[in-house]
Amino acid sequence: MATPLELHGKRVLVTAGTKGVGKAVVGLFRELGAQVLTTAREQPVDASADIFVAADLTTTEGCDSVAKAVMADFGGVDIIIHVLGGSTAPGGGFAALGEDEWQRELNLNLLPAVRLDRALLPGMLAQGAGVIVHVTSIQRELPLPESTTAYAAAKAALSTYSKSLSKEVSPQGVRVVRVAPGWIETEASVALAERLALQAGTDYEGGKQIIMNSLGGIPLGRPSTPIEVANLIAFLASPRAATITGTEYVIDGGTMPTV
Repeated sequence: MATPLELHGKRVLVTAGTKGVGKAVVGLFRELGAQVLTTAREQPVDASADIFVAADLTTTEGCDSVAKAVMADFGGVDIIIHVLGGSTAPGGGFAALGEDEWQRELNLNLLPAVRLDRALLPGMLAQGAGVIVHVTSIQRELPLPESTTAYAAAKAALSTYSKSLSKEVSPQGVRVVRVAPGWIETEASVALAERLALQAGTDYEGGKQIIMNSLGGIPLGRPSTPIEVANLIAFLASPRAATITGTEYVIDGGTMPTV
């Protein structure tokens, strides 16, 4: 018989919990008995969290409103899972990235985690226990110069911040870990594969292959699924991973070509 992950009753905040990995995390943690508050800019029709807060986390006001909701509804938090991320930067290499593009990437991929941690971590420290999971990306080590320079740099900054935070707060009972996905078959990536397939005159599988080729190949032969990433996050957030902190776990089907 499998040992339970012991997440029942845990108070959990999941950012970007309405699509892709975030949605999978919300659903899995609820199945495991956790109380989940999630957030996105707009509430979906099928929100599965116990509590949903509409907020723009790229702003200080949005982060403040979510932190206040966590305290009002849960009285504190046991696990924070920072899923929010992505890129709106245009292709074209470094010359296409102006001040606005760089600031948007930082506001989306780094600063929401910093702001929410700053607001909620003191409560974790006071209770002497907690887990923070920062979702980074293999792009921090494998950037695509044509299109992901700013995104990759922001995720690298998130990883460095996460490592430093872990060294500071782990002695006080709060674990901080990172999960670095490669290509995940989310709604957005499916749409991208379909668009590339249409442009190339091929089918969806052909579109997926185009993406995998752009990454230098995926030895496993396919992208990860959102639930596979969620399963890893749930394990790391659980007592089964009680001595894991300050480290990063890559889930990319073997995409990263180095040790």
